[in-house]
Amino acid sequence: MKRTIATIAVWTLIATLALSSGAAAFAQSEPWAGKVFPPGKMTIYGYGQPQYLMEYYNAWLERNRDIAPGVTIEMVQTASEADARQKVIATYAAGAWDELPTLVQTAPVSMHAMAEAGILVDLTDYLAPLEDQLVPGALDEMKYKGRIYGLPDSVRPQLLFYNVEIFEKYGIDPDEMDTIEGWIEVGRKLKELSGGTVYLSYIDPGPYTWRYYGRRGFMPQANARIWDERGNVVIDTDPGARLAFKTIETLVNEGLVLKSAIFQPPLYEATRKGQIATFYIGAFWDEFLRANLPDMAGKWRVRPAPMYAEIGLRGAPVSQMHVIIDKPNNVYKDLALKLWTDFHFDAEHRRIWVESMERQNAPYANPITKSLLADPFWKEPSPYYGGQSFREMEALGLQNAAHNLRVTPDDAEADQIISVELEKFIAGSQTMDEAIANMGRNLRARIGRTTPAE
Repeated sequence: MKRTIATIAVWTLIATLALSSGAAAFAQSEPWAGKVFPPGKMTIYGYGQPQYLMEYYNAWLERNRDIAPGVTIEMVQTASEADARQKVIATYAAGAWDELPTLVQTAPVSMHAMAEAGILVDLTDYLAPLEDQLVPGALDEMKYKGRIYGLPDSVRPQLLFYNVEIFEKYGIDPDEMDTIEGWIEVGRKLKELSGGTVYLSYIDPGPYTWRYYGRRGFMPQANARIWDERGNVVIDTDPGARLAFKTIETLVNEGLVLKSAIFQPPLYEATRKGQIATFYIGAFWDEFLRANLPDMAGKWRVRPAPMYAEIGLRGAPVSQMHVIIDKPNNVYKDLALKLWTDFHFDAEHRRIWVESMERQNAPYANPITKSLLADPFWKEPSPYYGGQSFREMEALGLQNAAHNLRVTPDDAEADQIISVELEKFIAGSQTMDEAIANMGRNLRARIGRTTPAE
């Protein structure tokens, strides 16, 4: 605890210094300085729930009519990260410049693919000088071949959400879940003590298991690899990957997880009935708990992700980002940079927006700037978590974090191949050993060698 307090104190001091130096840094590198942007529509591709960001964007436009007097922002909802990427690449290849958006919400796998295609604005000169004002690792996944292409929106850790009433009922100390091995043992206790009515967690029968338990979960914490440094497929021989997949095998084969699709009503209903004790998942799960289980306010607590005892790494952070499309006559490129900068450095209006999100049980994330994160607002207690500060726990969850899997341009296709085999295991149509072997064989047949990211 002393180490944690000391770390926060250091961040606070750094943030204070950053506040004084930040204005000078911007004054030297404001690409929008002195510009008045022409009337028109700036288009953004977003997925998930991007409509809530529009509240901030529209309010920002009203505050900045001096530089954007006739500008409107249109948010185009795409089905997913992959859908947005495919639309952009196809439109760019067709040369339909007027149909391309200015900004695209995306993630590292798609950013790499678009950067490789040469369709993104290189943001290195703007973002690199700001790196010391951002939380550690904020730019790590924004890079491709040594250049920065992503505007980081959030850096959110893997966390463990748990129903404190279940733990009190069965006399289990939540501290037992400090390790993944201890978390699994808690699942065994819950199964025995409840007569099989309470599950440690859930497992999705579709592609979300690879996404949340695999790529974003056990794999990075186990120091697992899909590829080696030269791009050869090693997922079926790598000891870290085997540890991660065997963890999933234990959860499923011992009946510790309820098979239920994530984001669907049956999962929320099972949770409401007390059938699910914990969620090992990214910090984004907060918004889904608040929105879909408001009647469970006060019953939930949160802690950093458990770690493998012999490895000692917490959950890997997940970065979300926007990228700017490099198209001819991109009149709103610098306006997009101004919008991003204000969102992350303007404490007053970020707070106003967050308070609105909380009233709506809508999504928001912790700031990525040290200056904002040092504000006491980001440590305020949350009634939903019984007075625990979720925001503060989200910040603490970034400590001692595992590194994310190395991302390559082939990962979008690889994810589909890996997920299919994992889904077959969950469905009971093959063993985990067969799934792992098939992953390696199919990756070699479909992709073979891949160029490692630099």
